[in-house]
Amino acid sequence: MEWDEPKSKAQTASHTVGEALDQLSKDELQTRVQALETEIARLKDELERKKAHEAAASELFTGKT
Repeated sequence: MEWDEPKSKAQTASHTVGEALDQLSKDELQTRVQALETEIARLKDELERKKAHEAAASELFTGKT
């Protein structure tokens, strides 16, 4: 893709918190719900990894959890 080529709709499709939803179809809404649920799971997984890393570091350096 050249730098000046427009992005396809699939590449730019996203959800903005608080945006109006009344113009979206049921299918578009369901797609967004699924995408957001996937993203929430990804965020929670990363948060758990960071908590585990922090706990391991704490144990290593202080001998405490």
